[in-house]
Amino acid sequence: MKKIVYVTGCLGFMGVHVTRELLAQGWYVIGVDKCTYASNENFLTEFNKYKTFKFIKSDINDLDRLFDCDYVINMAAETHVDNSIMSSGVFLHSNVNGVHHLLELIKEQPKHKQPVFLHFSTDEVYGDIEVGAHTERDLLKPSNPYSASKAAADMLITAWARTYGLKYVIVRPTNNYGTGQYVEKLIPKSIKYLTLGKKIDLHDRGEPRRTWLHADDTARAVVTIINSDTTNEIYNISGNAEMPNREVIQKILKYYKGADAAEHWEDYIFESSRVGQDVRYAIDDSKLKTLGWQPQAVFDKALEDIVKYYIENFVW
Repeated sequence: MKKIVYVTGCLGFMGVHVTRELLAQGWYVIGVDKCTYASNENFLTEFNKYKTFKFIKSDINDLDRLFDCDYVINMAAETHVDNSIMSSGVFLHSNVNGVHHLLELIKEQPKHKQPVFLHFSTDEVYGDIEVGAHTERDLLKPSNPYSASKAAADMLITAWARTYGLKYVIVRPTNNYGTGQYVEKLIPKSIKYLTLGKKIDLHDRGEPRRTWLHADDTARAVVTIINSDTTNEIYNISGNAEMPNREVIQKILKYYKGADAAEHWEDYIFESSRVGQDVRYAIDDSKLKTLGWQPQAVFDKALEDIVKYYIENFVW
């Protein structure tokens, strides 16, 4: 049965990948995006080829109603940690107030018409962990304004579910990567700086460890969860490539300039620091895997393709 799905933030990096996957499934998608600096309106050309796609240009806080639908997938968010440290107010507006507004719109619907609220959170809500991995049952210990805003939204959702009976799913992915990501993120930023002959800004000599998850795998996880018809659940989504950020830079250098550059990676970076830097994020996604999902992307091959994509398609 074809589903009708809202996707907020449909022109952002992850929104594009999820929208593309849903349209490929033959579902109806109502895309919402206020078209900020990180949105890519060029993807409307692709999406508008589908008769099952409708676009609404709006801030989620300004929506006055929801059309009948099965799911509201909320991906509208401010996501860059450095920006949240410099200016936290905009993160509260989008990531907290925006979620509250969507929950209220759902609550206003007749009970039998209320869609499931599928919310994109982050692994960062758990805070860092030196060994092992966080499960969905662990306490939330965010350590920066961005992750705090996402944790606050998670708490709103579970509270609205208990108080008003709303149905929800919360997903908490690790570091997403892929083509089309805005340049403030580590991988595209590093490629841009190499192209311009600039040194790469690398926090704490690249020691912080992250787990990398391809955007296509995340999009498939969303479809898997929706097709399972599970509600009022939280799912971690983890990639299969954990490494220090230093190693990511070395791999980018290898694919961009060759093995010698990768070996002498320190010549291409300048060290900086971030207030409240988390040392390591790691999550256990065995719960999601019981639904039949597995990450498919191979990090090294995908990264090589991404480097090639930016070299061939971008003029910085």
